[in-house]
Amino acid sequence: MEKLEALVRRADELDRLLCEPGVTADAQRYRTLTRERSHLDPLLTAYARYRDTARRLKDDQEALGDPELRPLAEAELPGLERDLSEQELALTLLLLPPDPHDERNVILELRAAEGGDEATLFAADLFRMYARFAEKKGWRIEVLSENKTLVGGLKELVAQVSGAEVYSTLRFEGGVHRVQRVPATEAQGRVHTSTATVAVLPEAEEVDVRLDDKDLDFSIAASGGPGGQGVNTTNSAVQVRHIPTGIIVKCQDERSQIKNKAKALKVLRSHLLERERRRQDEAIASERRGMVGSGERAEKVRTYNFPQNRVTDHRIQLTLYKLDRVIDGALEELAVPLRTHHQAERLRRELGITTAVALQAPANGPSDD
Repeated sequence: MEKLEALVRRADELDRLLCEPGVTADAQRYRTLTRERSHLDPLLTAYARYRDTARRLKDDQEALGDPELRPLAEAELPGLERDLSEQELALTLLLLPPDPHDERNVILELRAAEGGDEATLFAADLFRMYARFAEKKGWRIEVLSENKTLVGGLKELVAQVSGAEVYSTLRFEGGVHRVQRVPATEAQGRVHTSTATVAVLPEAEEVDVRLDDKDLDFSIAASGGPGGQGVNTTNSAVQVRHIPTGIIVKCQDERSQIKNKAKALKVLRSHLLERERRRQDEAIASERRGMVGSGERAEKVRTYNFPQNRVTDHRIQLTLYKLDRVIDGALEELAVPLRTHHQAERLRRELGITTAVALQAPANGPSDD
């Protein structure tokens, strides 16, 4: 309660500051304070609701001593006690320190893994799924680099996704995604299994990761890709290797070397930021280890079974028989339970609240082997 009251006072202070001429004239400070104030809104709204419920509960408890009001109070008390408990847990969640990357844009990377052409087609399907989800959320997707195949698939694709709460929504998409379906080229009707890997990296700014020129090795080549497009006729593809870590990034989507170099450095910074974040979190965040892995089928985080119209997220044992909707961009029914599960784990780990199990997404069907 002391922390909540302190945040109420901080909100009042921010309201005063945002009206001061010296603050409104400083664009950077004004944006920072406005962002802080907007982040407090959900918590203050929940706290006001909690205080109202607590007041009504206290009034009903006092009314138990009045013979005329007692029946009404006894009828309301169970519901108010339940509401107060739920609101207290919601407040606790809101008080958890936010991930500093939650509001960032992301670098989304997809790569075909095991399965040949079918794996590249699946990678293309995954990108369409994320693109349609982004469209529904009002986000913007900019392809930074892609390597298409002659069959219409994707060997790899790197894109920037921009918008509100992009990282906090997509962060759990990282890992090996497995597909089970009958390929168009399969004459016997047999189900094949293929995989693609997804990585979700918080976009890094220059102030987050400073790059030293002596640590960078650039090379220029003609852009690759099928079909002999005009982009292939110029030496515009830029590959940069970060010498200390060995990380290699290539961007070829633009015809301009300068633009491709800028995009490559943006992706490299995000890789280095994620590398540092994972190093710092190694001891306490096992779920963040090895986001992509080797791409082997046994490392799957999610399975898309087309014959049964079934999608299973193996991390929370959640199965939905609506793959057709999910692959068309309806990711909310997976994204929300994954975020809820993560919040429950944080409550258990950081605050020792065992009731957090109630927040975990329930299993909804058989687990896929």
